[in-house]
Amino acid sequence: MFIRLDKYLADMQVGTRSEVKELIRKKRVTVNDNIVTKPESKINTDGDSVNVDGNAVGYHEYEYFMLNKPAGVVSATDDNTCTTVIDLIKTNNRKDLFPVGRLDKDTEGLLIITNDGAMAHDLLSPKKHVDKTYYAKVKGKISDMEVKQFADGLFVDEELTALPAILKVLSYNSDKDYSEIHVTIHEGKFHQVKRMFTAIGSEVLFLKRITFGALPLDESLKTGEYRALTKKEISILQRNQIKR
Repeated sequence: MFIRLDKYLADMQVGTRSEVKELIRKKRVTVNDNIVTKPESKINTDGDSVNVDGNAVGYHEYEYFMLNKPAGVVSATDDNTCTTVIDLIKTNNRKDLFPVGRLDKDTEGLLIITNDGAMAHDLLSPKKHVDKTYYAKVKGKISDMEVKQFADGLFVDEELTALPAILKVLSYNSDKDYSEIHVTIHEGKFHQVKRMFTAIGSEVLFLKRITFGALPLDESLKTGEYRALTKKEISILQRNQIKR
């Protein structure tokens, strides 16, 4: 891929477009060991070697991160009052990252951060029905009847009849009257999991997403931590774009 030198450097957060133009004009940038003074010079991102003050600047068109989102952080690119999931990503080379979908402010767990718009669109497309699995603590004892309601497709309210979902009861704490469950949904409506449990007379006390499609949350990531996705994991997400 060929792009302008100033865009190349700005994309990699060397500086703003005006700042990197100044660097170029001051002869601080080399391409293939040759000083380049024209910001509009074309760079082959697949083969050219770009250096600023002798330091190599590699180009990454797309970046992919797995974040174990903590509660209290919003799934947005910017917010005037709250910390965003993008604020947590400190090692990115790109400045155009965004979360793939959203988790509620008080929900924890797996969130994909990328700048690959095509992948994000496909993963979030209602037509693709990409599975999302959550671990939750919910109020009360969940019976086989509620499991069947989820499996049949649950009438939530006038705005939502949820598609069939897989509800698995892990345990019940009789002393504190809550159940631990896994629930797998195939869509991502606003507050969907919380609304589904409200509809059966329960309440979500804690919610954490543990899988997105076939990609599981890395259990070694502490809450608030992140890492780059491996090539294998990116491939898993790309396969999830294929309609089942």
